[in-house]
Amino acid sequence: MALCRLRSASSLFSKLFPPSNALRSFSTETQSLKEKMMGPMAHLDVNSQIGSCMPLAAMRIGTIIHNIEVNPGQGGKLVRSAGTSAKILKEPTSRYCLVRLPSGDEKLIDTRCRATIGSVSNPSHGQKKLRKAGQSRWLGRRPVVRGVAMNPVDHPHGGGEGRSKSSGNHGRTSLTPWGKPCKCGYKTAHPKKRK
Repeated sequence: MALCRLRSASSLFSKLFPPSNALRSFSTETQSLKEKMMGPMAHLDVNSQIGSCMPLAAMRIGTIIHNIEVNPGQGGKLVRSAGTSAKILKEPTSRYCLVRLPSGDEKLIDTRCRATIGSVSNPSHGQKKLRKAGQSRWLGRRPVVRGVAMNPVDHPHGGGEGRSKSSGNHGRTSLTPWGKPCKCGYKTAHPKKRK
C-alpha cells in the first residue's frame, strides 16, 4: 500500500514539475539571451559613457568634457557652470593635451589631470528671466547705483549740473568709487614709446 502511494506521489510530482532536461533547455535559453544582451555592451568603450571621470590620457580626440583639473589631484576647476562643455582637440599622447574651453581659448592641460565626460546640465540657466527686483534680492544681489547719480562725496563721477559724467572736468577717464581708472588701469608704458 505504501509503495503504491509513493508511486502516485512521484507521478504527481513529475506532472507538476517538468523533467530536468526541460529546465536545462530553459537555462540555456536564458544564457543565450544574456549573451545577446551583454555582447554589444562589452564592446562599448568606457569613453562613450557620459559621466565617467578619468585622466585626459585615457580619452580620445573630440571628446566633450567638463569639470577639468588644472593640476593633477587638485580637483575640478574649469568648465563647471551650467550648460558648459569643453572639447579635446589633440590626441593626448604626450605630456600635455590641447583642450578648447567654452570661451574659445585653447589651453594645454597635463594628461594626468582628470575630467568628466559630457557637458554640464541645465543649459537654459542663462536664459532664465527674473520676474521682479525682489527675486534678485533673494539671490543675494544688491542694487547697483550709477556713480553719475551720486554726490561728489560718494563717487568721482558724482555731482555737476544735470547729466555730466566728468563732473566739470572734461576728458577724465572712468574711475572706480575709490578713484582708480576702471577701463584699462593706469598707463605704465613710457610716454615716448607710446607715440
